[in-house]
Amino acid sequence: MPFTQVPGAQVYWKLEGMSANPALVLLNSIGTDMDLWEPTLPMLRERFCLLRIDTRGHGASHHDGGDVTMGRLAQDIIAVADDAGLRSFCVAGVSLGGMVAMELALGWPGRVSRAALICTSATMDSAAWADRVDTVRRHGMAPLANMVMQRFLSDQTRAQRPDLSETVRRNLLIMDAEAYAACGCAIRDMDLAARIEAISCPVLVVTGRHDSSTPIDPHGLFLTNNIPDAIGKELDASHLAPLDCPEGVVDALIGFCA
Repeated sequence: MPFTQVPGAQVYWKLEGMSANPALVLLNSIGTDMDLWEPTLPMLRERFCLLRIDTRGHGASHHDGGDVTMGRLAQDIIAVADDAGLRSFCVAGVSLGGMVAMELALGWPGRVSRAALICTSATMDSAAWADRVDTVRRHGMAPLANMVMQRFLSDQTRAQRPDLSETVRRNLLIMDAEAYAACGCAIRDMDLAARIEAISCPVLVVTGRHDSSTPIDPHGLFLTNNIPDAIGKELDASHLAPLDCPEGVVDALIGFCA
């Protein structure tokens, strides 16, 4: 199994598809893992060399403990890309993954050719995230489950795909609470809002019509209004768009990255 050793963690990753195709790095949201992208893979593998990465403390990746920063999470991705032999790549990230993608575009402009920011934001309520981190560290993952499941998937998806909804919920419940809290600290403390005007690569901002966590107003609009030449795309999706609307995500990524 491919793991990359980084300070305080071992990061798990998978490289799929033909190496001659354009490289696309896929990053997950907080509370999920690389399987977030599973419904999109058959279509994306035809066009891209895919690098999927479990954020530290998520999925098969380990986290040794303690708070992390958005910069540290971005450094993890660069270390994995180095091990995978990818010098330049398009990156697509959902929620926390989109935040890490912005940090990558700012810190390593020579490596990131394009960035697709999916259901994400450059500015979140730091007090609310401080409360969430405290709750998880005190009481574990269970108190979050009902709240975030209402936001993760649309009503239609939860009704039509109870198996999918249960899988997402179960994986959230069994996640290491300290690892979730550590990445929650990165969201709590991020300073992207004042810096994203310096992003120089092409950017696609994908928003979900039913996303109550990072809705287009104000989150998506802030990104498109402050990142130079960013373009926006709205999908009929909730927060976890690759699960809720895989065809729409695939079409957006192929049109933008390929």
